[in-house]
Amino acid sequence: MQTPTPPSSPWHVPDFRVLFSATALSQLGTHVSYVAVPLVAVTALDASPGQVGALATLGTVAFLLIGLPAGVWVDRMRHSRLLVGADLCRAVLFASVPVAWQLDALTLGHLYVVVLLNGCATVFFDVGSQSFLPQLVGRSALVRANAAVVGLQAMGNVAGRGAGGGLVQLLTAPLAVLCAAGAYLASALQLLAVRHQQAAPRPPRESRLGEQIAEGVRHVLGDAELRALALTAALTNFGSQIVTTMLPILFVRELGLSAGALGLYWGAGGLGLLLGAWCARPLAGRLGHGRTLGLAGLVLAPAGLLVPLIGQGPWLWIAGAGWVLALFKTGVDNVLGVSLRQRMTPDALLGRMNATFRFLLTGALAVGAAVSGLLGELVGVRGTLWVGGAVLAAAFLPVFLSPVRTRRELPEQRQAHPAEVDLADRKFTVSSQLDQYYNRRPRPPV
Repeated sequence: MQTPTPPSSPWHVPDFRVLFSATALSQLGTHVSYVAVPLVAVTALDASPGQVGALATLGTVAFLLIGLPAGVWVDRMRHSRLLVGADLCRAVLFASVPVAWQLDALTLGHLYVVVLLNGCATVFFDVGSQSFLPQLVGRSALVRANAAVVGLQAMGNVAGRGAGGGLVQLLTAPLAVLCAAGAYLASALQLLAVRHQQAAPRPPRESRLGEQIAEGVRHVLGDAELRALALTAALTNFGSQIVTTMLPILFVRELGLSAGALGLYWGAGGLGLLLGAWCARPLAGRLGHGRTLGLAGLVLAPAGLLVPLIGQGPWLWIAGAGWVLALFKTGVDNVLGVSLRQRMTPDALLGRMNATFRFLLTGALAVGAAVSGLLGELVGVRGTLWVGGAVLAAAFLPVFLSPVRTRRELPEQRQAHPAEVDLADRKFTVSSQLDQYYNRRPRPPV
């Protein structure tokens, strides 16, 4: 029987539509909480710049703590169940904030625990969803699917953060956090409609967790193109986090602007991200995937130096334009870079590849938040913004100076090299024989 041709458009796949709508709800919760949680700290708990930086750090440090082993665990789990569980955890965590506030028991320590555990759940959701996507749509529809997802994330920046600022003004920050919890709950319920029957993950070989983690790290850092993509994305996240960590303090305390204005500013950046995601595919078709990534960085990354000029009057608009252009470049990078790394990775390594990228990228967010809080105490908010803007302006260099810049098309799906498979199998056989000799236990099935 002839195998049916996989659809070229992800929208023809019902499960992709389910995943997309659930991701939309999850993104809404993420972006509302992104605005509301630091404003809870600033307005309800009178947090200092260092404490706001610590809050942002704890929100992303989970990727440094469990990001790499999470890839191994994701490769062993059914992805749809994993996504549901992660969303339910996040819903419960954020629902605890308004409850504690209502009982007059909310503290910075409570917020720290919530954002840390939320980060752990987000590790599994992000790695799981990026590993699940190729299974649902097939390799031929990856670029369109990633463009849709990145566009959705950008819409989350526009609608979610804008809504977050509006909800804080309308309901107060703790109740806005409750709305985020509701969005996560709705996402979990939506994911229950996924019908894709994922094959049971293969039992892990008799190798240590560290060896499996190292296999994913070597796959990313040992390849010149994947390494360049990871470094550029990590630097972009590092610079943007230095900037965004200080924005609530700058807007509310120094410029005297409202939470709604902060949400609109972040929303404008989301619009740039959305436009970049929309333009990525046609630009790549015209210029080539690698050249698009290189030229987008060369032309647009320096706009990050406009962001520290933020102030009253026209300077707010000038800085906003720089923020939009910088995130337009990020939108292009996200669509083309994610598609490239998915096509360069065998299915068996997708979880570990994605976990390695998330470890580096979100780890950069955690470090950026910590650096931002420290710089905010030492050199002030404005000086911190200049550091972040300079990093954003230089972040494109690893990709621009790498072989990625010359790539015209996406590669065919990469398979494990036969020699590597043979070496792994022989290593497994020798290890099993040693176990039999020393431990007298049955050899596990291959």
